[in-house]
Amino acid sequence: MSLVLVPGLGLDERSSRRLREFVHGVVVRLPGMGRAEPVPPLDGLAAALRAGLPDGPVVLVGHSQSCQVVARAARDPRVAGVVLCGPTTDPRMRPLRVLARRWLRTAVAEPWWQVPLVLAQWWHTGPRAMTALWRTAAPERIEEDLAGLPVPVVVLRGTRDALCPAGWARRVAAAAPRGQLVELPGAAHMTVQTHPEAVADLVRTLL
Repeated sequence: MSLVLVPGLGLDERSSRRLREFVHGVVVRLPGMGRAEPVPPLDGLAAALRAGLPDGPVVLVGHSQSCQVVARAARDPRVAGVVLCGPTTDPRMRPLRVLARRWLRTAVAEPWWQVPLVLAQWWHTGPRAMTALWRTAAPERIEEDLAGLPVPVVVLRGTRDALCPAGWARRVAAAAPRGQLVELPGAAHMTVQTHPEAVADLVRTLL
């Protein structure tokens, strides 16, 4: 079974480097997620992800904004399990003032050592692609893509993640017939970077 990781908004393969030291996986970069290219509609992003999947059973890992893409692509017959790390799809977060408030609450809870790494990835992807991805993916309803999905779905959130609050994470997990919620005490939003061993342990249960 293979592990495929999709970076979050503006991020690239560097965001999962520490995670891949604990569990082997491949990274699929997409427009707005490591690639500074025009962002197609969500169906186009999902098609690009499916095109990058290896043969055989696959566990898909999405982070933040890429969770929508992973959920849309998860009906591919090769997908045997899904991990959604901090899905940022709460419709209450679409107004800019709400997004900014939640982002600030989450940012101050993150370890400051990772700031240069995150900024380097954002610079590489660029604000145009990042903004286009947010506008494309934010209105999509991830619950509809998870409804009826036959494979195990794990929603992972840090207990200090205001971008993915507990109530919303429970709602996303409940949308999948085989969904479950796992919370990492003390973690914020960048769990793939900051808590790679804990994420790897969770992924191994699906692998």
